[in-house]
Amino acid sequence: MSLLDDYAQISGNDVIAHLQQLAAPFHGARVVHVNSTRVGGGVAEILTKMIPLMQELGINASWEVITGESQFYECTKGMHNTLQGNQIHLSDKLLGVYERTNAENAEALRESLTEADFVFIHDPQPAALLQHFPNRKGKWIWRCHIDASHPYRPVWKYLRKFIVPYDASIFSLAAFAHELPHPIYLIPPSIDPLSDKNIELEPGAVRQVYEKYTLDPERPLILQVSRFDRFKDPIGVIEAYQLAKKYLPSLQLVLAGGEATDDPEGGVVLGEVQEAAYGDPDINILLLPSDAHLEINALQRAADIVLQKSIREGFGLTVTEAMWKGKPVIGGDVGGIRLQVINHHTGFLASTPEGAALRIRYLLYQPAKIREMGEKARVFVRDNFLITRHLREYLALMVALLYESQDRIELSCSSLNQEIRDL
Repeated sequence: MSLLDDYAQISGNDVIAHLQQLAAPFHGARVVHVNSTRVGGGVAEILTKMIPLMQELGINASWEVITGESQFYECTKGMHNTLQGNQIHLSDKLLGVYERTNAENAEALRESLTEADFVFIHDPQPAALLQHFPNRKGKWIWRCHIDASHPYRPVWKYLRKFIVPYDASIFSLAAFAHELPHPIYLIPPSIDPLSDKNIELEPGAVRQVYEKYTLDPERPLILQVSRFDRFKDPIGVIEAYQLAKKYLPSLQLVLAGGEATDDPEGGVVLGEVQEAAYGDPDINILLLPSDAHLEINALQRAADIVLQKSIREGFGLTVTEAMWKGKPVIGGDVGGIRLQVINHHTGFLASTPEGAALRIRYLLYQPAKIREMGEKARVFVRDNFLITRHLREYLALMVALLYESQDRIELSCSSLNQEIRDL
């Protein structure tokens, strides 16, 4: 059975047939995705399955990862934080490292990117690559996964000069988008229902995770899965748990996360979380390896309620994962979480630890409501946030860029193949 056959069992044959129709004109086309890490974070998780899916549809797809020294990641982490609203000054020295690192990576990737028909550049880290390809063949798209709704203006102005020459940009939500002199597309991220993190598990796998971390299956369990990042507000999660525990003494909390290779602040935030949890045996802080997908899957299935109490969030794939497993999510009232958590239907939105604690208590006193919200959540993800939808929209974008401002697009293989050859 092929990969597409596997997805047809979840998404339906019509969805796969639509993908095949859109992809047929791009058979043999070179499509390259570029980001800054192969493990850790939502972008890497998406690309891990997006690339083989494109390949199975006959597209010559590949994935390149730029590399840099510690100061490069210090700079790009600062960019990430400033795009999400923090007012951080990035020194000329750090910006020089950023530009030099992009120049070095451009040389390393020159053969791959120059002849590509489509290049998708993910987030700020490799955004400056384009200036080093004046004679590029194909279309270049900048894909922003970050909540850039209220960026620190000096840094956005600096980055914008690298983004303006792109052929198009993609943002996850309309609120994140900025005025640019090229087409802008809105494409939310997605999860892969066939990945280790999302496949159905045997009941024994959930029991094992209870045993491994000495969790009590007879007591209520709340969970947040995320990198140890201040924007994910793990301290706020602990505060919400502590408030709820006054009324629910048997409550257990798990904060599970890993480290991304392009995030130099993770260790500092982890230390802050450990200090906040000190002395409470019912708080479990788990630093998991990047390949602990089955374990995260089991933890999400073991939880009664999943939290994602972010104060900024580009999308929040851990929200999608939990909803796919039939769990109600209490999420921060920000960014892409709003697109997924339909208040009072698939979960609750909460802006403060007090609000999150109130919703935890409400749900744990009403198990039927947990089941009802969880069922709605799974259906909502199936209809809106699976990787098959994500890929369909990428393919539609590629068609649109080929035809640019034409009023009418003919989806015939012969006409599209000619357009590709003419790139």
